[in-house]
Amino acid sequence: MPETADGMETVWASITSWLQWVEALPSSRAISESLYGYPALLSVHVISMCLFAGLVLMMDLRLVGIGNRGTPFRQLQKRLFPWQMAGMVISTITGLALVYGQPTRFSTNIFFLVKMVIMLLAAVNALAFHYSTYLSIDKWEGRPVLPFGAKLAGVLSVVLWVSVILSGRLIAYNWFEVR
Repeated sequence: MPETADGMETVWASITSWLQWVEALPSSRAISESLYGYPALLSVHVISMCLFAGLVLMMDLRLVGIGNRGTPFRQLQKRLFPWQMAGMVISTITGLALVYGQPTRFSTNIFFLVKMVIMLLAAVNALAFHYSTYLSIDKWEGRPVLPFGAKLAGVLSVVLWVSVILSGRLIAYNWFEVR
């Protein structure tokens, strides 16, 4: 077992060395040291995340049977999906730029790492819904009670995206350091 620990330390040392190299790049330093650039990136990231998460919430509440019950799910998705994707693309670009500006800080921030894992779980949940329950939408869209899979996907999505937002907010308050 000590060989595994030594191997992990070597891998982590290599990753840390590479992150330090990235952080020393002029473009990375320009982001992190910018008086207005970093706060502007962070603001656009938060606003685009609000756009994305708010629209996801609207669709999730429809799946759960709480909101937009008078609107067919397909119609709601058709209207909201392009705006969701715009919010996601902008949030992803600004998020990557923020990490690029301070990669060593983020690599040891437990809340950042938790946020990344939860986002992965949210993506798996969305894909599972679209490749299972959504395939049978013709059978359930007009019914007053949606199938269990739709409700489950909606509830999980709400919980996961709220967790992403909370962990993202806590990134600024890192009480723990991962090594």
